[in-house]
Order: sequence, then structure tokens, then C-alpha cells
Amino acid sequence: MLKLENINKNFNLGKNKVQVLNDINLEIKKGEFVAIIGQSGSGKSTLMNIIGCLDTQSSGKYYIDDKDISKFSSDEKASLRRKKFGFVFQRYNLISNLTALENVCLPGIYEGLEDRKTKGLNLLDKLDIKEKAYSKPNQLSGGQQQRVSIARALINGGEVILADEPTGALDSKSGIMVMEILSNLHKNGHTIILVTHDKNVANYANRIIEIKDGKIINDKTKKNEKFTIQNLDKNKNKSSFGYKFLEALKMAISSIFSHKLRSFLTMLGIIIGIASVICVVALGEGSQEKILSSIRAIGTNTINIYPGKNFGDLRAGKVKSLSVDDSRILGMQNYLDYSTPNTSTSGVITYKNLSLNANLRGGGVNSLAVNGIEIRTGRSFELSDIANSSSVVIIDQNTKNSFFKDEDPLGKNIFFNQKPLKIIGIAKEDENAFGGSDNLRLYAPFSTVINKITGDRHIHSITVKVKDDINAQLAEEAIVSILTQKHGKKDFFTRNSDTIKKTVESTMATMRLLISSIALISLIVGGIGVMNIMLVSVSERTKEIGIRMAIGAKESDILIQFLIEAIILCIIGGIIGLLTAYSFGYLFNSISGNFYMKFSTMPAIIALMSSCLVGTIFGYLPAKNASKLNPIDALLQE
Repeated sequence: MLKLENINKNFNLGKNKVQVLNDINLEIKKGEFVAIIGQSGSGKSTLMNIIGCLDTQSSGKYYIDDKDISKFSSDEKASLRRKKFGFVFQRYNLISNLTALENVCLPGIYEGLEDRKTKGLNLLDKLDIKEKAYSKPNQLSGGQQQRVSIARALINGGEVILADEPTGALDSKSGIMVMEILSNLHKNGHTIILVTHDKNVANYANRIIEIKDGKIINDKTKKNEKFTIQNLDKNKNKSSFGYKFLEALKMAISSIFSHKLRSFLTMLGIIIGIASVICVVALGEGSQEKILSSIRAIGTNTINIYPGKNFGDLRAGKVKSLSVDDSRILGMQNYLDYSTPNTSTSGVITYKNLSLNANLRGGGVNSLAVNGIEIRTGRSFELSDIANSSSVVIIDQNTKNSFFKDEDPLGKNIFFNQKPLKIIGIAKEDENAFGGSDNLRLYAPFSTVINKITGDRHIHSITVKVKDDINAQLAEEAIVSILTQKHGKKDFFTRNSDTIKKTVESTMATMRLLISSIALISLIVGGIGVMNIMLVSVSERTKEIGIRMAIGAKESDILIQFLIEAIILCIIGGIIGLLTAYSFGYLFNSISGNFYMKFSTMPAIIALMSSCLVGTIFGYLPAKNASKLNPIDALLQE
């Protein structure tokens, strides 16, 4: 069954080479109860590790059922440990965050055992510990933990039981109980290989092999009793990828929630990264919406025409090239909805015994709407007001507060530069005015300002509205052509609201690119944080990984579990980051008056996909490191 030929094992300690096993030749037959006895440092535990495929020999041949184990891959050795061997360790080696039943069933998970829970409960019942099935290892005594360890060794059949100092950490009563269990297992046909330094424990075996300084010095058979396992159950196994993935997912989630603080610290970088990215994007979207709404309030598809060469032209105030007739001619063009002349002048408002400086703006029926000014109470201008140069005026909130604090101004007459004007409306506060203004503003028909106030036939600007189905750029070119021909030269300039809108959108696109770059950097930083914590996690859980490998986990099982852990942590971190961002946005929008955060679905979806990708990329290295650990080296870690 088990045959070792000229087995040698060497360790390198610095520059020195230490030989632990020296030309071991040994054959163990099926159904034997063998005790390997020797003092500490004799090499007995190293020999058992080689027999159990936890360690490899430096030289020599090892055969199991006439198969040369040296030619087996790591996954094939894992399969042997899972199907043929069952391990009982001195320190029990139970995983602390799993219950007794979960520890027993763990090899069954890697084997794909369908009825592992039922079988695990039956084994615990046979070992008189079923009532502790749902207790954690720290809630069990040493003897109880060792019985759980024995049940774990038997879950997949345990044809060969390898017991390394099984009574070493137990009191004498518990030790006797464990040895009686092993003796009964032998009588049931299990091959028992026991490693101990206690001769009383060794006497339970039928064959005692004494080892000293890495050599077998005595091999004595007391009884030639061999038993065969009767009615060995055929396990019903599942081996599909979906099953393995689901089980790995369950184990990963269990591990995450059993180490809450470590998991939270792992997620923290992703939470901060996702939350900050979503908030910055939302603030950018909200700012863009605010600016574009201001532009829409000023007027979409509108073109303003001003005298001079450009804004800042020092001669612009002296150039009086625009006239009401220009506006009238433009208003006749079939690609425009309307044309409104604009004029303004400064003067003094007088009401009763109070006089204050103010600005009077003259415009057409659509002027207030084009400039984003709404009427709070009263009415706006009508065509008859324009045609008749009616002496009517609309005042702003500052004028109302200055002259009519305690009375209704509608219908009252005020004097502007000694000209009477009847108040027909009160304008809302201009929310689109950057920084606000303390100036007093009045609005009157342009014909009234020209004919009754200033007498100046020239106007300060013209505003035209381009029809929705007309290209604003082509309309602007046509307007420039008409006025240039009429004036004989180009003594004016235009400002297209669509051009401003496109400029804003282009600027915001650049900002989004910048924000995306910041997002990428934030996610990379978060991913590095995940990788660092996962690497620390692998270091902290080295012994757990060793236990999982000892009971039959393959490299791919460990890799998938740790990779899934990293991905789940990043996804949960992404979700918490999103909730944090939305909560902050709600609070920000509640207290902010000028700006708001606008959230949309796509950035959230991209953020979750990115966090999943980050978990995959940055979780792979720690997961790979975990899967490549040497089982025996990992088991020796504390």
C-alpha cells in the first residue's frame, strides 16, 4: 500500500545542510496499526509529513498503491490527501471562525461531497460530540477538539489516518479516549499511522517502528492483525465549476464577516475612492446643469448684436451704429422669430420726497424673457405699449424695497429724470446675475425710453431669436451680412448663446476628463490598499491556508477563494461608497443654495464595475501567493 525506498530529507540552515531522514526504507500494508516512535528531532514528524504528501523527500522513491508520488502534480497530491488520508494533529488545527460541524465538513466541500452535513453529524454523533456541532473551537475542550479533528479525518473515508502526537496536548483521560477511538477505527479497517514519543501510546499499535537521528533502528510487529474496511460508502460527489464557485463564494463571505475590522480596513480605500469620484462627478454635472440653465434662461438660439469691434472696445460707447430700423429689418427675416432693440440710460428715480440713482433699460415684448427676468406680480409689456410709447415701467426688487417697503407699488407713478412712469409690474430677483447687485433697475418699452426719456434714436444692442429649426451659426452669418451691407462696414459684433453653450459644454467635457483621471488614480490607490491588506491577510492566515491544503484543497481552490474575497470586498466597498456619496449629496443639496449635486445611473454602474475590476486585478497577486504556499510550511506557522 505505502512503500518508501531510500528516502532522504535535507534542510538548509543558512550555509549548513542538515539531514533529517537518512535512507528510510519502509512498507506499510493496508489495515495495519503502526506507531512511529522517537525523541524530539528524530525525524518522525518529517517522515509522517512525507507519507501524507504534505512534504517531499530530497531523494528516494515513495509509492502509494504502486504509483510513484514524485511524478504527481500538486493538485494530484491534494487529491490524495483529500481522498485517501485523514489527518489528526497534535494541536487539532481547527479553523477558528468555523463551527465544529463546518470544520468536519470542510474536506467534503473540496471533494464535492453532496451529503456532507448529514455525514458530518453522524460522525460527530458516533464520537459523542454531536451536541457541540455548532460550537466554535474556542468553546470546546482539548478532547472535544481532537474528536472533531478525527471526524474531519473520516468525512471523505479516511482510509489512512495519520495521527501526529494526537494525545500530546490532552490530559490523560482525554488521551485514553482518543486512543480508544483510533483503536476502534483500526478494527473497522482503517490503516492507522501514529507518531508519538510516548511508549504507552505506541503500545496501542500492532507494529512499532523506532526512529533515531533520521534512521529506523527498530521495526517490531507485536500482532499481525489487519482489518479491512467493510461496506466503504461510495460518496456522491459534485465537481462542476458552478458548484466549486458557489462553495468558494460561501467560504469567502463567511471569512469576510468573521473578520469585520480587517474587512472594513480592506474596503476603506475603495469606499473613499468611489465616494469621492461619484461626488466630484455629481458636483460637476450639477455645476454644468446650473450654468446651462442660466444660459437657457438668457435664451437659447439667441444672438446679441453690439456696437464696436468687441467686448472691451474703448470706442464702443462712442459708436452709435445700431438703430431701431436695424432691428425692424432683422425682424422681417424669415429665419428669425423676433428682433428686439435694447437701450439703457442712467438717471434719478423720485417718489414722494425720496430720490435715488437708477438704471433704466428699454426693450421689446420679449426682452425680459430673453434676459431670464420673470415677473413676480403685475404684467409685462404688450405690443400696444411698444407701439404707443406708453409711460409704463417694471421695477426690480431693490427698487421696491427702497421706495415701497410698506405699500403695494402697482399702479403708482414714479418719476425718472422728471418723467412720470406708471408701475405695471415687479420683477423677481435676477438669480442668474453673478454675485448679485445692489443697483436699482427699471424696465420700460424701448420706444418709451427713446421717445420720452433720452431722445436718442440709436440703441445699445439688438437681440434676435433664431427659429428652432435653423442653424444658429448660419443665421449669425446672415445677420452679419445684412447689417454690414446696410452700414457699409462692420461696426458691430455678435454674441451667439449657442456658441457660449458649446464652449461651456466643451469646458465641462475637459473637466470630466480630468475628473475621470482623478477617479482612475483614486481607484488605483484604493486597489493598492486592497492588495496590501490582502497580502497581510494571507500572511495572517498562513496556518489556515496550510490546514485547508492539508485536508485536500487544491491550489485553484485557494486561489479562487482569496480572489473572490478580494472581489466581494471591493464590490461591497463600492456599494458603501455609492451610499456614502448619495447621502453626502442629499445633505449637500439640502444646505447648498447656489450649487447642487446631480447624480445619474451610469457613473454608479461604472463605479461598481470598476470596483469589481480593481478587486480582480489587485486581488490576484495575494490570491496567487496564498495558493503557492507549501502546505507543511504553512501548517508550522503560528
